[in-house]
Amino acid sequence: MDLSAINPLVLIASLMVAATPILLAAIGELVVEKAGVLNLGVEGMMITGAICGFAIAVETGSPALGFIASMIGAALLSLIFGFLTQVLMSNQVATGLALTLFGLGLSALLGQGYVGIKPPATHDINFGFLTEIPVIGPILFTHDIIVYASLALIAATWAVLKFTRVGLILRAVGENHDAAHALGYKVVRIRILAIMFGGACAGLGGAYLSLVRVPQWTEGMTAGAGWIALALVVFASWKPLRVLVGAYLFGGITVLQLNLQAAGVAIPVEYLSMSPYLITILVLVIMSSDRSRAALNAPASLGRVFHASS
Repeated sequence: MDLSAINPLVLIASLMVAATPILLAAIGELVVEKAGVLNLGVEGMMITGAICGFAIAVETGSPALGFIASMIGAALLSLIFGFLTQVLMSNQVATGLALTLFGLGLSALLGQGYVGIKPPATHDINFGFLTEIPVIGPILFTHDIIVYASLALIAATWAVLKFTRVGLILRAVGENHDAAHALGYKVVRIRILAIMFGGACAGLGGAYLSLVRVPQWTEGMTAGAGWIALALVVFASWKPLRVLVGAYLFGGITVLQLNLQAAGVAIPVEYLSMSPYLITILVLVIMSSDRSRAALNAPASLGRVFHASS
């Protein structure tokens, strides 16, 4: 066992990369839930985005087109969920679970011809002399554009929800859809747009997995990342900045267990591999211990079916 082989700067930089997929999926789901919709299909949308992005990037040789395709593919998949739950008023929990199963099956079908193929590289942004700054440079200025886009998305979501009229309307729909409808807001339209935004974010997170984090396509490669993203929204108490903290916490644990395995720590590999999920469950249990606080932060209309005639 050689713990000296673990470089703290590389560890922190790596956790930012590891956290990006779930960060993107979680911030998208937060917006969806802020609109009063519970979409449990995040895993299915992520894996669909992973194969759509991978396939287009391989066929065109452009990672940028791959990322765009992943957002479009997952957004279209989320539109099915939106139509079923908001127009046909199906049960949101059951429909979300079905969406995950459908996405896993569809991605396996679409990805049959892409196993073992290496995608085009997604290059890091060149910040020049900034990368030479001690400590800060290797941590903050050695990443690709999606890492920085995820941070910008967190900041933009926080600002929109807190300071803009769009954010106010979205939160009003999530808190009391009947009152929002009485004021003339198109509840169904707003929720479907939020659902598609969440789908696009989940798809981008999935494509980041297949094009950058693990640059290859393997069936089921999301490995529960969508469920972790769902848990992070609760952990964050539906607040964007806390989503960032939660995602980086999970990313840090994931990277640390990989480094501990490489350092030869005398703990069974299976225990190290399950540690990120165990820590996530533990954090959720602690956060949920104060039920009144959790209920206070959750959107009041979350998961409730909206009837325009009511």
